[in-house]
Amino acid sequence: MVIQKNISLKRYNTFGVDYNAKYFVEINEKNDLIKLHQKKLFKEEKKLILSGGSNILFTKDYDGIVIKNNIKGQEVINEDNDFIFLKIGAGECWHEIVLKCVENNWGGIENLSLIPGNSGTAPMQNIGAYGVEIKETFINLEAFDISTGKIINFNKKQCEFDYRESVFKNEKKDKFIIINITLRLNKNPKVNIEYGDIKKTLSKKNIKYPTIKDVSDAVIEIRQSKLPDPKIIGNSGSFFKNPIVSNKFLNKILHDHPNIVHYKISNSKSKIAAGWLIEKAGWKGVTKNNYGVHKHQALVLVNYGGANGKEIFELSSLIIKDVKSKFGITLEREVNII
Repeated sequence: MVIQKNISLKRYNTFGVDYNAKYFVEINEKNDLIKLHQKKLFKEEKKLILSGGSNILFTKDYDGIVIKNNIKGQEVINEDNDFIFLKIGAGECWHEIVLKCVENNWGGIENLSLIPGNSGTAPMQNIGAYGVEIKETFINLEAFDISTGKIINFNKKQCEFDYRESVFKNEKKDKFIIINITLRLNKNPKVNIEYGDIKKTLSKKNIKYPTIKDVSDAVIEIRQSKLPDPKIIGNSGSFFKNPIVSNKFLNKILHDHPNIVHYKISNSKSKIAAGWLIEKAGWKGVTKNNYGVHKHQALVLVNYGGANGKEIFELSSLIIKDVKSKFGITLEREVNII
């Protein structure tokens, strides 16, 4: 474990924006955290925990220590006739974990295929896609308390999961470093194909009785058709959350916009597709110099090369303001702004 000075963060964020960290250190195992906690510099400097760099937008240099979490490991810690309990290091690539589970016919996360980032970020964001959220398979996690140096266990209730939310994005933000997560996966999987795009894709392939591999393949195909590869075009996936509104408010919008894409989530609330709002506001495919809104998916802001984080942030602010003026809905950024 070596603490470096003045390190470029360009290759550590999927937007590919070029800012520096005052200090930078990579953590490869639990003991590295304990050693780091004993250092004077750790106590004096502000800290940023960096995982896969896929849900972050830097808008300036980081005046503190960036801690890159590379803790690996995969272990089946328990199983019965129905379930596998898999402990996963926070630094493991999420998509590779999904593929391993699909290969072994362990069901529950196949709808979350090709979501960028590492496994430690999954519960932090309560990642979700195509009708599934990580909280549905989550059992617990181990996390390092930055202030005390102790390792704390969090169960599902303590994580306070909500739509793209957890306690680690709110009350305990920047207070813990996730070490590993444990998921409960189904050995007799039941597929979830309720999401329209999955049904359409499977239907085109004439698949009537899909396996979890069929679902995973369909999700990958859908995501690749809509979302740019961050290795080619800098982006962080969905930049905005889908807003949740009251059904009373939704009915008012439907009066003026009967084709608005929405999903009922309870008797009182519905989710509106942020991508639809942004596209109808005229932002889909808009390019400003070397950055803009992706031409195939309005939820995705992109860096075509050489843009800085301030420019991308300002673009997101313009979109938020315009959508608010046209629909009366305030979009929230899903990406962490630094």
